[in-house]
Order: sequence, then C-alpha cells, then structure tokens
Amino acid sequence: MTNTLRDSRVQTVLDRLFADAEHDDDRFARLKPELNFQPGAASAQQLSDTAAEILMPVSRSGGELLYTLVRAIRPSTVVEFGTSFGISTLYLAAAVRDNGVGRVIGTELSEAKLAAARANLAAAGVADLVEIRAGDARQTLSDLDGPIGLLLLDGWKDLCLPILRLLEPQLPAGAMVVADDTTFVSLGEYLRYVRDPENGYQSVAFPVEDGMELSCRV
Repeated sequence: MTNTLRDSRVQTVLDRLFADAEHDDDRFARLKPELNFQPGAASAQQLSDTAAEILMPVSRSGGELLYTLVRAIRPSTVVEFGTSFGISTLYLAAAVRDNGVGRVIGTELSEAKLAAARANLAAAGVADLVEIRAGDARQTLSDLDGPIGLLLLDGWKDLCLPILRLLEPQLPAGAMVVADDTTFVSLGEYLRYVRDPENGYQSVAFPVEDGMELSCRV
C-alpha cells in the first residue's frame, strides 16, 4: 500500500523544514519588539510580513494526524488557512496522493512564505495536488465552491473563527475542521464557538504539541 509520507523526497523536505523550525524561538525573540499581537495593533498583513522567516509549523505528530484524517475521510477538497512554508500542506497533499482523489487549496498572506511553500511542494513532488492562493483568506477563500471535506485552520488565530463562519455553507455533515495551537489564548473565542452544540459541531481536544481541536460538522 502506497504511503507518500515515506517517499524520500517528502521525507527530505520535511526533515529540512523541521530542522529549520527548531530556530523559530530565536527568530521570534529577535523579532518580538516588532510583533505586537495586541488586538488592532497591527494588521494580519503587517504581522505576516514581519514574521515571514518564522516557520510556525504543525508538529510531526500533528502532521501525521492530518494525514490520517484525510486518508480516512477521503475528501474531494481540503482547505488550509495559513500555509506558511508548507509543512502541514505536505502532509495533506501526501494523503490526497495516496487516496487517489482530491485537491488541496491553501492560502497565504506572506509573499515570501508563498514562494517558499511552492518550492517545497515542488521539491517533494506533490505540487500538482495543491493550489495556494495569495492574499487575505477572507477574500481568497470567499468564492470556494463546496463541499469542503476537511478544513485546517492554522493562520492568525483571531481570524480562525471568521474564516470558519465564512466557509460553513460549504461544510456538509461529516466534514472535519481542525484548528492548530489550541493552547493559545487567542483561540478562546473560536473554541467556545465549536464546543457549543448549538453551533453544529461535535468537538474534541486532541493532545498533540500546542494542541489541536477536532470538530466534526453534525
């Protein structure tokens, strides 16, 4: 049985990116005076441009969880908010490759990260499965036609709930929504929303690094 995650090209790119991501704390410390996360202090575009060299990846276990979910659900469309350098995208695309059906649509605000992600996907041999849209996800994802089988929310945390609500009309029953970094205080409003049964989700926290929330549209 094919497992694209074990492909040497994919493994080489992932190993390189995860090794580079080990320096994210140093990069963040150096850029911290410029990264003001107070509400309204900076736009998403300003934050993205300032943090363009910070990888902000999912963990390896988080990536393997994403791969497993896509293999199990077999969605025709996977959407990712916040592509960054493409680490999570590689896991999603590998699963789509092994399913033999589907596509991945990503979105990224930083032009530098967009170029890096496209290069990484090409080096891993999965670029043909992925479309990354450049710009603000509130615009770039506004014309998506459904259904969306899996939605990954891993961009700026204050935008996760607006993006979810934007795409809800394209989320059928059984669709999976995954939010990364659920230990971040800035995801509080999002978590309250998906954990409220009145909003149409069955939601559970998953214990990977920095936390993931798995929410099934019911």
